[in-house]
Amino acid sequence: MDAIDREILQLLQIDATRSYSAIGKAVGLSVSGVNERLKKLKSRGVLRSIEARLDPATLGLDILAFVQILVDRAGAEGELVRRIRQMPEVQECHHMTGDYSYLIKLRARDTRHLEHLIGDRIKSLPGIARTFTLIVLSTAKETAAVDCRNAADA
Repeated sequence: MDAIDREILQLLQIDATRSYSAIGKAVGLSVSGVNERLKKLKSRGVLRSIEARLDPATLGLDILAFVQILVDRAGAEGELVRRIRQMPEVQECHHMTGDYSYLIKLRARDTRHLEHLIGDRIKSLPGIARTFTLIVLSTAKETAAVDCRNAADA
């Protein structure tokens, strides 16, 4: 990955609807040159997907919560992760160090929906010893963008 690849990735993260022609003009490549580079970045797994980012509040998903999960037996983790992946409300799931085993980020309509998710769906998963939930009051910054301008050459 060179400086042009990194700049193409930065441009896509800012606006994924940008045309290959516009990207090419910005980085000094033809449309086919941009297309070739993107194919290579996809095949190498650098570019996973190009997707839309939605505003959850406009869709009625007003609650953002982080739930820490403590798993009490190692054999249960595979099933737990499989079932967490199937929950559309869960946006992220991270295996962690520290007092808890996993941290998940989820979106809910309201506190009743959140209570159902935690009490009926998450706590009923195999191997759950304890959960700890944090509700977000406001968000100063949220992004999935990665600053690849200073990334190592690969």
